[in-house]
Amino acid sequence: MDENALDQLTIALDPTAQTLLALAIVTMIFAIALGLKTEHFSFLRQDPKLFWGGLAAQLIGLPVMTLLLVTLIAPHPSIALGMIVVAACPGGNVSNFMTWGARGDIAYSVSLTAGSSVIATLWTPAAILLWSSLYGPTSDLLDTIAFDRTRFVIQTTFMLAVPLGLGMATARYLPKIAERIRKPLAMIGGGILAYVVIVGVIGFWPLLVAGWMLILFPVAAHNASAFGLGWLSGRLLGATENRRRSLTFEVGIQNAGLAVVLLLAQLKGLGGAAAIAAAWGVWHFISGGVMISLFRFLDWRKAKAL
Repeated sequence: MDENALDQLTIALDPTAQTLLALAIVTMIFAIALGLKTEHFSFLRQDPKLFWGGLAAQLIGLPVMTLLLVTLIAPHPSIALGMIVVAACPGGNVSNFMTWGARGDIAYSVSLTAGSSVIATLWTPAAILLWSSLYGPTSDLLDTIAFDRTRFVIQTTFMLAVPLGLGMATARYLPKIAERIRKPLAMIGGGILAYVVIVGVIGFWPLLVAGWMLILFPVAAHNASAFGLGWLSGRLLGATENRRRSLTFEVGIQNAGLAVVLLLAQLKGLGGAAAIAAAWGVWHFISGGVMISLFRFLDWRKAKAL
């Protein structure tokens, strides 16, 4: 498949599938909010510079770096759009697990995940429009597909902010119920998302496989740059080694599932963009495993030198 064909490919979902996608993300955001507790924001009090600096690296630094990267490698517009959408999404809970595996500061990782999840309900929709408008090819692409920017911001903000607010209220005032239903709801939401994405993509699978080589390099370069940005940000913030590791994963591991949902439900299912988000979701497990192994090796070598 050539790049022009990938740009023109769209993954069309019927109204039922679009409704299920919206239901999946609402359920997942609600489940995430049920698990948010006051102590998850502990670093906001303990070390506000480290807390806000870490969020800035993720929510502002990563999209800026992404713009520089797409300007440098000049991928086709739908691929660039996918990279921008992924960069505008918050981190996911996977980063907490990888931080644990790499012997990072789990409390710091959880604080950043919680903070980015709350801020993203208002920031992500606007950020996608902001960053995509600053790169000419993606801005032109959205014009080409007659993308309604105002409707996108309103719908997406509502879809993210309402379940987050309801979930946090439930966790605050009905903690026992929140704890009981959190995991089942997360599994239900994830199951619905997986079903709709698989059904929506399977018909286009041969085309996406044919375009894999167009996707692999941008995803790998983007993810590697994100890890590097996270580590460098930790150095600039004066973070300890274990907190630098936490920030490496918080910036390097993004919520690709949310990116896929937004691209399929709100952004016309553009093939190159959706393929980038889906590939990122697979690739970050591979790259994250490599990073964990690297950090463990460094620990082993340091211990051996003593």
